[in-house]
Amino acid sequence: QVQLVESGGGLVQAGGSLRLSCAVSGSIFSTYTMGWFSQAPAKERDFVAAISWSGGSTYYTDSVKGRFTISRDFASNTVYLQMTSLKPEDTAVYYCAVRRYGTIRSSPGEYDYWGQGTQVTVSS
Repeated sequence: QVQLVESGGGLVQAGGSLRLSCAVSGSIFSTYTMGWFSQAPAKERDFVAAISWSGGSTYYTDSVKGRFTISRDFASNTVYLQMTSLKPEDTAVYYCAVRRYGTIRSSPGEYDYWGQGTQVTVSS
């Protein structure tokens, strides 16, 4: 059973930074594509970023390019989302997810396991 635990969310002023972490257990972390998604109240879950199993490929939604960076650490089975130049519209619950097979995808339906989410609130 794969388990994901996110942390690092919080309240930050616009222009500030946060680093989200997602610890993965119970799985072969090194073989999985990992993704980050966001969900604002009353909205659908949106793709934010993903990283390939090797860490060699990354993909971002347009709205976060140049501001967010996804990375992974194989020693600790953790994936990170470094968020800079945060904007009020980034406010959402952020989820990490595992895609067991295949390359990077942006659809939530392509991912197999999810964490419980961590709240990010950006004040103006």
